[in-house]
Amino acid sequence: MTPSFPSLSRRGFLSLTGLGAMSALSSCASPYTSRVEYRPVVVQPVAMPVNGGVYAGGGDPELDRIYGETYDGGFLIPAVPYQRIDPRFYRQRVANPTGEPPGTVVVDTQSRFLYLVESGGTAMRYGVGIGKEGFAWSGEGVIQWRQKWPRWKPPNEMVARKPELAQYSIENGGMEPGLMNPLGARAMYIFQNGQDTLYRLHGSPEWNSIGKAVSSGCVRLINQDVIDLYDRVPTKARIVVWQ
Repeated sequence: MTPSFPSLSRRGFLSLTGLGAMSALSSCASPYTSRVEYRPVVVQPVAMPVNGGVYAGGGDPELDRIYGETYDGGFLIPAVPYQRIDPRFYRQRVANPTGEPPGTVVVDTQSRFLYLVESGGTAMRYGVGIGKEGFAWSGEGVIQWRQKWPRWKPPNEMVARKPELAQYSIENGGMEPGLMNPLGARAMYIFQNGQDTLYRLHGSPEWNSIGKAVSSGCVRLINQDVIDLYDRVPTKARIVVWQ
C-alpha cells in the first residue's frame, strides 16, 4: 500500500510500484570519466548560520574548517573551494521546514536540499546534486545499510552497455574505494518494504555538481558533508524523498 503523507501532497508524493520501477535506477552512479560542466554562480555574500557560527561567503575560519582538507580512512580529501558554491548550499542548521519528526532524513530533489531533522525544531541542511536516477524514486524508506569508503559495483546491465566497466563488475569485486570512486567517502543504501531500492545517498569529489541536476547518480553530497551526515544520521533512519 502506498503511504499517505498529507503534508507532502503538494509535491506529488509517489512510491515505487514494484521491481520494474526499481530497475530504472540500474546503478545510481557512473565513473567520473568526464567532469560536470561548471558555470560560476555570482552570488552576494549572505550571512548564514553553521553549527552555531555565522559567516559571510568566503575566507571564513569556520568554512575553512568545514570544507578544508581532511584525512579520513586512509585518504586525503582535498579542500573544497566553497567560495565558488552558492552559499545556500553550504551545510547549515535551519528551522525545520519539513514537518517530519527528529531523526528523519528528507530529500527535496527540486530545491536540491537534504535535511536531517533534529530535536528542538531545527534541521541540518546540506546541498546536494541530483542525477537522473535521483528523480526516479520518491516515497518513504529506511536507510538500511551504511558504508564507509564503499566499493562501487556496476550491475551487469550497465557492464553489458559499457564493456569497459567489466573490470569493476560484481564478479570482479567492484571498484576499489578511493577519491575517484563514484560513491565517494560514504554511501547510505535505501530500502523499502525490505527491498533494496537501488537509491543511494553518497559522497562525490565533484563539488561543482552540488545544486545541479547532473547526468548520473542518485543524491550526491560533497565528501566533507556526506561524512558529517553519516556521523549524525540514526541507525535505520527513516527517509522521505520529495519530487
